[in-house]
Amino acid sequence: MTPNDDTTDEASTDENGESSENDATPTADRSRTPGGGEAPEPEPIEPAAPEEFGLVQAWWGDGKGKTTAAMGMGFRAAGHGYRVHMLQLMKGGADSVEGVRGEYNAIAAVPGFSYENAGHYGWHGLLDGSADDEHEAKAAAAFERAEELVAGAADAALTEPLPLDGDPEDGVHMLIVDELLYAADRGLVAPDDVVALAESKPDDLELVLTGSHAEPEYLDGVADLITNVRKVAHPFDDGQRARRGTEY
Repeated sequence: MTPNDDTTDEASTDENGESSENDATPTADRSRTPGGGEAPEPEPIEPAAPEEFGLVQAWWGDGKGKTTAAMGMGFRAAGHGYRVHMLQLMKGGADSVEGVRGEYNAIAAVPGFSYENAGHYGWHGLLDGSADDEHEAKAAAAFERAEELVAGAADAALTEPLPLDGDPEDGVHMLIVDELLYAADRGLVAPDDVVALAESKPDDLELVLTGSHAEPEYLDGVADLITNVRKVAHPFDDGQRARRGTEY
């Protein structure tokens, strides 16, 4: 610093030679932040109602994590006391995975979060012994169930807390329709019907749609959030099978 430089240091040195903060250093005021400056602590889950739900989300791409992200939001919402339900298409089980799904066990342990599986065994379009017409029938029935759940939400008071153990057709704050976009990509559900489902939802329902390696362009201007989960590398490419605890 030159003798004519009037810049003041942020820190000063005390008589012991140790640095200390200058009195002029501003102290952050976190009292008006959402957390009030307090470290988060777990609380009991009690029925509550979200204040800002109501968007349509679409998660697609060739990378791992679409369903995982949707379920993560589901757990987060349920942790706040909101009613969440996940309806899964296309995941009726396969020879490459065991019969148990870790996510089902976890969902069953969380108040306010429920699920149902509406998939046909095996994978559509593959020579794995499953029948494509059965995949189509299961997907059609699951889509009708999704319409029923959206209609139930329309009849519910979503701005109020809902019973955590209530039937999902009586209303939920967040509805996850897992692999619906994949079913539409495979031609098992019409894309126009997916659009109609999204447009028919009540204002306060958070609708989360997942699936498809192909971009769901039909949701442009319909979905509020569209995320492309892109693969950079995947162990499947090297022959790694689905792993317990990561894929199921």
